[in-house]
Amino acid sequence: MSVKERHALHKRWDQSLNSLAINVPYIAFLGIDFDRRGDELTAILPFQDKLIGNPFLPAIHGGVTAAFLEVTAVMTLSRQYLWEKLENGELDLDRLEKGEVPRLPKTIDFTVDYLRSGMPRDAYARARVSRAGRRYASVHVEAWQDDHTRLFAQATGHFLMPQKRV
Repeated sequence: MSVKERHALHKRWDQSLNSLAINVPYIAFLGIDFDRRGDELTAILPFQDKLIGNPFLPAIHGGVTAAFLEVTAVMTLSRQYLWEKLENGELDLDRLEKGEVPRLPKTIDFTVDYLRSGMPRDAYARARVSRAGRRYASVHVEAWQDDHTRLFAQATGHFLMPQKRV
């Protein structure tokens, strides 16, 4: 595959990843978007008034924070898992672009550390896959707002990887 073809495939893949996210109703409801730079996927949670849990602070609802972290973990893991399938020819990108959602990893457990209140502004998150096998994966996620070094939440999750249907 030439460099130009690979670049075009990456661009198409990025568009497909965002269409995958849009086709998951809760991700669409929260308005989470994704941006890839190199091999890093950054999730973006644009601030909306409906995300506020405590209007006196105001602070982003803890459930929204947890969901944002979990979605980031699942999408990062799915991106890695599905990209391998795309390169092997096992995944049809046309079907993904049409909104057919492939089987995604399922959460086994997910532990969130709330480090400070999420303020009423955009939030960002990145996940790192610690271990990914055929059946199981472990992912660590960090979320910040204005300063990447000042996290407002982090999480660790374990996921059951999709298996081929027999």
